[in-house]
Amino acid sequence: MKKILVGGCFDFLHFGHTEFLRQAKALGDWLVVALESDENVRKVKGESRPIHSQAQRKAMLEALSFVDEVIMLPPMKTDEEYSSLVKKVLPHVLAVTQGDPMHDKKQHHARLVSAQIVIIPKIHTPSTSQLAKLLGLE
Repeated sequence: MKKILVGGCFDFLHFGHTEFLRQAKALGDWLVVALESDENVRKVKGESRPIHSQAQRKAMLEALSFVDEVIMLPPMKTDEEYSSLVKKVLPHVLAVTQGDPMHDKKQHHARLVSAQIVIIPKIHTPSTSQLAKLLGLE
């Protein structure tokens, strides 16, 4: 079984997210989503985020037919914690979005477990942050 690992916030699920996840699943047999903690989302996106709790985000992702497993991440502060997760999951592929600011770190994680890193082209659609601003949530 070929396992694919992706990670992210997936706060306000939109077309860009679902297309990324669908394309990631096409790379193998079992799609695992590492879902950021509420604390880490707040650190990266600001105090008004996440819009949905981690449990709610997990439920939305699990409702997608191409997502096989969602791992709710605890608040992580070091790169070693992410490395440990990757070693535990042992993916064959780490899928990332084009322009991912964490690409270099994810490339390192892929090398740790001899996984292939695959860049999925970014879908040009409004981001969660843009949609939140548009709706007056931020």
